[in-house]
Amino acid sequence: MIRILSIFVALGLTLAACGTTGPVVTDGTNAGKVYRIGRGDTGKIQFRMLDSVNALRSASGQPPLELEAKLNAAAATHARDMSVQNRPWHFGSDGSSPIDRVQRVGYTGTLVGENISETYESELETLAAWMEKPDTRRVILSPDATQMGFSWFQENNGKIWWTLVTGSGASFPGSV
Repeated sequence: MIRILSIFVALGLTLAACGTTGPVVTDGTNAGKVYRIGRGDTGKIQFRMLDSVNALRSASGQPPLELEAKLNAAAATHARDMSVQNRPWHFGSDGSSPIDRVQRVGYTGTLVGENISETYESELETLAAWMEKPDTRRVILSPDATQMGFSWFQENNGKIWWTLVTGSGASFPGSV
């Protein structure tokens, strides 16, 4: 009898977990709530991501990156465009590549790489997921990268389209 009761309790808990009606944050701080980004959160989130990326780079023996406004603009454009297309991929709705996008915003350095994500998770959870995959990890830890752009677009339902772009800043005459 206890065995059958245990099975029913386990089954009930399993079914209850399946009954979630929407996306939830899994970081434990806001369990059961959608991760919402406020209008005034841009700087805070970008610098939190920059600090986190630089901590990972430091642990891997790489120099820190600088946040670069033009790369932020390219990332923001692509995050919004992925939402319009409703798919995470590296090509814009106009056929543009990551190289095209950084050139359009006037970035004079060299594109190192681009990471993208479609998720309901926070920026730090997204960074952790990127670090688990060799290709996206390589973009973050590349020894060629000196600059970073990071942005997102959040839909009304809470889905977030994240874009991180790394580049190698342009050399200027007279620089060492």
